[in-house]
Amino acid sequence: MKNFKKLTVWQKSMVLVKDVYILVKQLPVEEKYGLQSQTSRAVISIPSNIAEGCSRHSDKEFKRFLEIALGSAFELETQLLLIRELKLIDKELIVIIDKTCEIQKMLQGLMRSVN
Repeated sequence: MKNFKKLTVWQKSMVLVKDVYILVKQLPVEEKYGLQSQTSRAVISIPSNIAEGCSRHSDKEFKRFLEIALGSAFELETQLLLIRELKLIDKELIVIIDKTCEIQKMLQGLMRSVN
């Protein structure tokens, strides 16, 4: 069993959760059950799946949860790009998209190192 709290990708994804939560609170009220909800769920899924994967006893299972976390990171990036395209929020968005892409790369690297 790995200590997920020591993984830099988990630490960075926890910071990303806070950043995204602050960001989506700025969305219009009508997006509460749309983009706000979906974006919040996607970002929470990243550190949650990293942590759950660390509890597994095989590298194959660990890697599967990293794949789920990576999928959530790409889902999050898509939602952030939609927010930008719809001009719902402008400020801070580029920084958060960059952080999301960094986490995607870190997850891909960690997945390559497993096995």
